[in-house]
Amino acid sequence: MAITKLSSDQLYRRCDYTKFDFNSTADLQERLSALGQDRAIKAVELGINIKSKGYNLFCFGPEGTGKMSLVKRILEKESVLRKTPDDWAYVYNFDEPHKPNAICFTAGHASDFAEAVDDLIDELKNCLPTITESEEYKTALEIIREKYKSKKDDYIKILQKKARGKSVSLLHMPVGIVVAPVKDGEVLSPEAFEQLSPEDKQKITQDLNAMQAEIENSSHDLPQWEEKQRIEVERLREKMAKKLISKPIDELKQQYKQFKGAVDFLKAVQKNILDCLDDYMPESQPQMASSEDDPLSQLLSRMNKNEEDKFAKFKVNVIIKNTPESGAPIVLLDHPTQGNLVGKVERVQQYGALLTDFTLIKAGALHQANGGFLLIDARKLLLQPYAWDSLKRALASKTIKIESPSDETSFTTISLDPEPIPLDVKIILTGDEELYELLAERDPDFSDYFKVVADFGIVMDRTEENEIEYAKLIGSLSKKKKIRSLNRQAVAKVIEYSSRLADDSEKLTAHIASIGDLLREADYWARKSNAKQIGKNHIIQAIAEQMYRSDRINKAMLEQIDKGTILMDVEGERVGQINGLVVYNFSRNSFGKPARITTQVRLGKGEFVNIEREVEMSGPIHTKGVLILQALLSNRFAKRKPLSLSASIVFEQSYGGVDGDSASSTEYYCLLSAISELPIKQSIAVTGSINQFGEVQPIGGVNEKIEGFFEVCKYNGLTGEQGVIIPRTNVSNLMLKEEIIEAVENNMFHIYAVDTVDDGIEILTGVPAGVPDKNGKYPKGTVNYLVAKNLDDYYKHYVRYAKETEGCLGR
Repeated sequence: MAITKLSSDQLYRRCDYTKFDFNSTADLQERLSALGQDRAIKAVELGINIKSKGYNLFCFGPEGTGKMSLVKRILEKESVLRKTPDDWAYVYNFDEPHKPNAICFTAGHASDFAEAVDDLIDELKNCLPTITESEEYKTALEIIREKYKSKKDDYIKILQKKARGKSVSLLHMPVGIVVAPVKDGEVLSPEAFEQLSPEDKQKITQDLNAMQAEIENSSHDLPQWEEKQRIEVERLREKMAKKLISKPIDELKQQYKQFKGAVDFLKAVQKNILDCLDDYMPESQPQMASSEDDPLSQLLSRMNKNEEDKFAKFKVNVIIKNTPESGAPIVLLDHPTQGNLVGKVERVQQYGALLTDFTLIKAGALHQANGGFLLIDARKLLLQPYAWDSLKRALASKTIKIESPSDETSFTTISLDPEPIPLDVKIILTGDEELYELLAERDPDFSDYFKVVADFGIVMDRTEENEIEYAKLIGSLSKKKKIRSLNRQAVAKVIEYSSRLADDSEKLTAHIASIGDLLREADYWARKSNAKQIGKNHIIQAIAEQMYRSDRINKAMLEQIDKGTILMDVEGERVGQINGLVVYNFSRNSFGKPARITTQVRLGKGEFVNIEREVEMSGPIHTKGVLILQALLSNRFAKRKPLSLSASIVFEQSYGGVDGDSASSTEYYCLLSAISELPIKQSIAVTGSINQFGEVQPIGGVNEKIEGFFEVCKYNGLTGEQGVIIPRTNVSNLMLKEEIIEAVENNMFHIYAVDTVDDGIEILTGVPAGVPDKNGKYPKGTVNYLVAKNLDDYYKHYVRYAKETEGCLGR
């Protein structure tokens, strides 16, 4: 057993600013690499450099450790060493319009191609209407027309020759050649024809029928001539159009011959123009008065837009364009919806329906990061419908397929299925360890796609080398945040504060965000005092102001203790009553306070009633601690006979629930006091968990707990008797406030480090704990002797009472 009363220099590890070889952080070079994250850095480097499938990364660690900034810096170094990925564009698919084709270009060429195609469209719009205006076309057209006009004239001359000597005449009507009756050289009207004699009628009718039969027998050639003429005219236009458009299209094909998709697209454009030439020829449209302010004109203009812009299908929709020699892209996706991830096809409303086409295809983050790196917050990704499954499908197929979530409320008249694009990307997810474990447990595919884990630590060792490096980090933060430089004393104070945040004098926090906040606030106080540099006093003031802003509840509890609303003794002695220590967490602020714990014992069967547990206010870890102290008591004092008492343990005036085992030693001391009837000093508060062998184990929040009790004691007046018992293994965690260090130096407050419960009970009672002899007997007058003696008395009373009641007590 060993009891150590800690000296003031064990309560706070100071940083010696004289070892710094600079006057202010302005003299330091900016630190670009991370501090204390070597393990995570190696994991990231491994993940991004293994090309095999599934070697994506999940980076976890608390928010504020700078993991995202660190990963981005690593990626930026790697990015410049890698090839700039290709450009991608979508074009119209003339064979299957609902499946736009994807075209790949080397970096920087997609936009150039799109501009060249736009110029081609303008040229086609201007030149195609001129086909019918050229002299060459007019001459050739006239030849064709004359050719078939001559055929028709010859045909009519033959008919006219056959009609000679007959009582008929051939008339040229819009419907064709019509045979009319003739008498004495004049065409007869129906009325005149009816007035003829029957003989004349019969003769003329015979001539009419004969001539009509002649016409019908020879007229089968007329449609063929007309069709042939139409075909020859179409061929003439196609020939003239091909001659006109071939040159600019062939020039483009030659210019972009290394891109097969572009050449195939230009061939399809040329074929479509020639196959559907009428669609691209000007049509006479009725003109109507219009005005920009006329709603009807605007409506008609929008309704006819698609019909007028017949060349829109020739456009090129560039979805990804990269700058040559820019390296691999690094994309941070802040809002990872399915559309933002894999791309989407936008829609426009027209005639009450939602319409779309290939020009409305928009790239997603996977397109933008293709050939590089994509960073996503895992929690945000999982909150978005369909996004996680879309990402897994993309990684599995190594393609980016644009998908749309089902939407029963929308009505789309056109649906598109764009051609998938090959995918080559490193996905870096960020989150916390809990989320990583959840995904690994619940999603069987997760470990197949994210094989590398980068674990970002929250603390680093506080070595002399790391203190110097931390000073560089502080300097880098001050430059990055454009605040005043810090002198050496201020840097030393920040390093000390970092250890306090790490809750360990031998560690430094890696929570860079908290250090950045402190520097900004210290800069504010330096500005308020017109200081050119941030000094130690500004750091101290910033820390004090942070605590003041979040200290309302703490002060309110102190007032309740002072008024007696919360019952608390910090002087005197009590049996079965002790001051435990608890930590309250509110938002970003944590503070400690004493909590009265009481125990009552009575004759019974060895039951230990944890009152918090009975009313469901005890967490599982606290309940475990109570069971451990029960086992410890039984092991020490009831190996050969049962415990013949019942005990109840409670945190007095606790209304918010209790969890954690840091009070198990405290509850054990309180139980020993109640059994032995030895009073406990109320001037001493206790923290520490125990095991079944009576060893005191470390706990969390030791600084807050000590400060909380000290504050109550100071509020009521320090007597020089007050103090706190802590586990020896927590001594390295101590980074206490200056006022506590001064109180310890002046013997007005005391901190004791213990190894076992026997050490602690001696401090609390002033009575030796007692070590058992070889027969298991404790020396008279010791705490353990009195506990064993009283338990033996309980047992005797139990046996006697059981006999008197015929065992009813045990039933």
